[in-house]
Amino acid sequence: MKNVIPILEPIVSPWMEYVVNDFQLQKDLLDTYDSPLNIHHLQSFEANIEEYVSFFKQYNFRSKIFYARKANKCSSLASAAFKSGIGVDTASYAELKQCLDVQINAEDLVLTAAIKNTKLLRLAIQHEVLIIIDNRDEAKLIYNICQEEDKQANVGLRISGFEFDNKKLRSRFGFDIDQVEDFILQFFDSKNVQKYMNFTGFHYHLDGYDTRQRGAALHQTLDLIETLKKHHFNASFIDIGGGILINYLKSKEQWDLFQDELKKAVLGNRDPITYNNNGLGFIARDNKVEGKLATYPYYNEMPKINFIKSVLEVKNEENISVFKRLEEMDIELRLEPGRSLLDQVGITMAKVAHRKQDANGNNLIGLEMNMTQMTSSSADFLLDPIVTYSRPSENKNEVEVYFTGAYCLERDFILKRKITLPKLPEIGDIVTFVNTGGYMMHFFETEAHLFELSQNIFAHKISAQTKASDFFRDEKNLESMRDKKTV
Repeated sequence: MKNVIPILEPIVSPWMEYVVNDFQLQKDLLDTYDSPLNIHHLQSFEANIEEYVSFFKQYNFRSKIFYARKANKCSSLASAAFKSGIGVDTASYAELKQCLDVQINAEDLVLTAAIKNTKLLRLAIQHEVLIIIDNRDEAKLIYNICQEEDKQANVGLRISGFEFDNKKLRSRFGFDIDQVEDFILQFFDSKNVQKYMNFTGFHYHLDGYDTRQRGAALHQTLDLIETLKKHHFNASFIDIGGGILINYLKSKEQWDLFQDELKKAVLGNRDPITYNNNGLGFIARDNKVEGKLATYPYYNEMPKINFIKSVLEVKNEENISVFKRLEEMDIELRLEPGRSLLDQVGITMAKVAHRKQDANGNNLIGLEMNMTQMTSSSADFLLDPIVTYSRPSENKNEVEVYFTGAYCLERDFILKRKITLPKLPEIGDIVTFVNTGGYMMHFFETEAHLFELSQNIFAHKISAQTKASDFFRDEKNLESMRDKKTV
């Protein structure tokens, strides 16, 4: 009996279906903007924002949402976030400068960059943008710049090291929660420092997706705020960062089956379902599977607002929920969603360049793109792509393929998974990867071999009547083009 290749059907929005079902539209877009191409749907982005805004209206505590720009580099999305009434989280000089250039208000910006040099901090201080301090050196540098500029900086402190299930949640970022009180009392207990630095709140971001950990961290931060009040330090907000789950897949059964079959393949109990039998985190040892799947958890039954709701309902030892304490203490809850605001917002398209077989008989479909244009921190992107055929009805014969990229690297596979298609694609056919807007298009994108970066285009509404002329380039791309002409 032939081993079946597991499928992972993605959730596909109607606007995406309009695009992938229209070969002529795809061809016109690729002829205009080249391959690969990132397509964004602003209406879906705005709908995600409204979902969050409406959710928080049911609570009595204050809240503020900041869109995490690092999830997608397009400045059009930052502008749309601001126009929709939320803020923007920036993580670099360019991100912050672009937001200021498109007239986003300083009070709607926050700077959370992992590395903050003098140039970046000076820009934030000059424009009175909230700065999240990661360490003592940053705090001292901010103080020195504020003295030079004779301006006060609004600052918050990033913290980590929360206790959960009798273990410390360690991180390379921020001040340890067990030490941050002493730092605040020592560093900010000076009229001169207070003149130039206005301490306003706390920020943290936890790896993983355990809502109980998130709730426990919130309770511990609220405890810290209560302690600091006794010393006349009044924090007004807690920013819990992002990492809010979304669901990419239609079927839990497919998700479970894929993992089961991957484990069997790793043990040699079936044909491989990944190139070179890559376990994607699973390894075989003594005829047993060890490790865990090193990908995003693509199937989730508690995404977005249900995830946040679960965090808010976590109770402390006194049986008081997070949301109740936020209300009673009048603390503003802030969050910085990236992926979840970009859910169903973007797709990535590329042309088929060639077809070939390797020595083991694997069908390799070469695409006009490279692996960095579909790469995040995840071991693989576990959604089935959609192929649009120029001749869809001719010679259907199911085939198993791998998609490869344009870099001169053996490991340049767009997906490590083997994919089953209704027939072998031809040169010029188009492959679409859906729901790539968050952390896939740009996070590790490079220009090696002097390849041009992907073009990023937008439309507000997409329907069966949409034409290539209805799309526009991202503002950042236009700026980049103008810069190149100037040079």
